[in-house]
Amino acid sequence: MSTTQNHPVVQPYLFFDGRCEEAVEFYRRALGAEVIMLARFKDSPEPAQPGMCSPGSENKIMHASFRLGDNTVMASDGRCTGKPVFQGFALSLSVPTESEAERLFAALADSGQVQMPLAKTFFSARFGMVADRFGVSWMVLVAPVT
Repeated sequence: MSTTQNHPVVQPYLFFDGRCEEAVEFYRRALGAEVIMLARFKDSPEPAQPGMCSPGSENKIMHASFRLGDNTVMASDGRCTGKPVFQGFALSLSVPTESEAERLFAALADSGQVQMPLAKTFFSARFGMVADRFGVSWMVLVAPVT
């Protein structure tokens, strides 16, 4: 486990159930994500555990990690059922400028679903909520100046 100053680090791990490679490429283009690692089930030195992935999924992503700014997000195709479900959480994307918020919000909204349009709020110059094309919920906001 990675730690900072002897404290645990919480990192999101997203399971795309067969669409991980497409999602990682989307985040690379839309958000400027830097792919750190990508391993396929067929690359594992050990045979897959029973039930880990469905037959014919050898080329699917066993594990990927990518950087967004100073943060690492991890991802996988999981069991490759084709039914990803992302409920009960959102990833919050804080940016320094309104123009950057507008650009990233529009990129995430492409083939996604706007849940709350990007607008001025009492706590941010721009804040909005969107579910991207994979169903991952994002909150985009301009970080307050401190």
